[in-house]
Amino acid sequence: MSTPATSTMNYLSERINQMQESATIKMAKMSRELKAQGKDIIDLSLGEPDFDTPQHIKDAAKEAIDKGYTKYTPVPGYPELRKAIAQKFKRDNNLDYSIEQIVVSTGAKQSIANVVMSLINPGDEVLLPAPYWVSYAAIAELAEGKCIEIPSTIDTNFKVTPDQLEKHITPKTKLIIFSSPCNPTGSVYSKTELSGIADVLKRHPNVFVLCDEIYEYINFTGEKHTSLAEFSDIKEQVITVNGFSKGFAMTGWRLGYIGAPLAIAKACDKMQGQITSGTCSIAQKAGEAALLTDITPSLKMVEQFKKRRDLVYALLKDIPGLKVNLPDGAFYFFFDVSSYFGKSYNGKTLNTPEDISLYLLSEGNIALVSGESFGDKTCLRMSYATSEEKLTEACKRMKAALAQLL
Repeated sequence: MSTPATSTMNYLSERINQMQESATIKMAKMSRELKAQGKDIIDLSLGEPDFDTPQHIKDAAKEAIDKGYTKYTPVPGYPELRKAIAQKFKRDNNLDYSIEQIVVSTGAKQSIANVVMSLINPGDEVLLPAPYWVSYAAIAELAEGKCIEIPSTIDTNFKVTPDQLEKHITPKTKLIIFSSPCNPTGSVYSKTELSGIADVLKRHPNVFVLCDEIYEYINFTGEKHTSLAEFSDIKEQVITVNGFSKGFAMTGWRLGYIGAPLAIAKACDKMQGQITSGTCSIAQKAGEAALLTDITPSLKMVEQFKKRRDLVYALLKDIPGLKVNLPDGAFYFFFDVSSYFGKSYNGKTLNTPEDISLYLLSEGNIALVSGESFGDKTCLRMSYATSEEKLTEACKRMKAALAQLL
């Protein structure tokens, strides 16, 4: 006799029952369901470039199939790809890593999970400069770490200061996780700002930092990207995460990597060996081509992202009640909607970003993500990784829907 569905929660693990579903994936799922019902939804929830993978990268994958790269791969990745990643680190970031310090995974998300699972013991504190990407907290909690948020606001361009960081470090602090360029805010830490953070870390040699640099190439500052690991005094405390999804429009290829101190890289290799083993052989050969050949297509994508950013900034600034800043990288706006808290529609009062995101989905046919899952209680995240036509229409719908609130 089958167990009633209502009792499912009784036999699933406490670990999975307590885990939150990814807010971005949840909103994308709701958007797809509404589209299936015939509704004209503009989905700006997922951070996925609308560009196709550059042709020369696809050609390298086809060639790999023809050459028989269809077998199991080494757990940390093909040596050729790891060598290409080491060359990339040296070329773009002035970082020296041996291939033994590089582990290739099934997406940067798995890279992050490998690191966290390899470092965090129950009760260890994980500092999250907020807003932060939704999965950082979920992964840290899965490892039984304790997440400590370091708040920031739109008035500081969503950046935390060295003083803030220092005040949150305790004897229990084990790891700091942040991204630059940042998801969800688009903020980019300058070399001077990262130098200040490095100075703090020098005083706390037992604290590690996981730097998520997946948006490295999508940077509008005009300045060269700075990696925290470039500060030699703290390099052995830093794990750099990167991948191919954003800069090369390779989201579906699922290919990420780390450069890390050798002991941590070996631990991640060990962890991955028991979970997924080596990632897709074809994707790895495509990644090798992406790093070692022409990146002009990526640079052209970045030009389009900047053009879209400027368009959306002007459109959002024209919507009464929104508080908007100009992001320096990635492809998101993270704007403050708190002026609409307490307003209502059809008798329902909207008190949170989640309320407003659901209202905009039902009444404006736009899918955005609530800031609450990113560690913020005032904002919504909007991806502008889609066409100018869709972005213009989405902002038009948002303006009209918000104008209906009383």
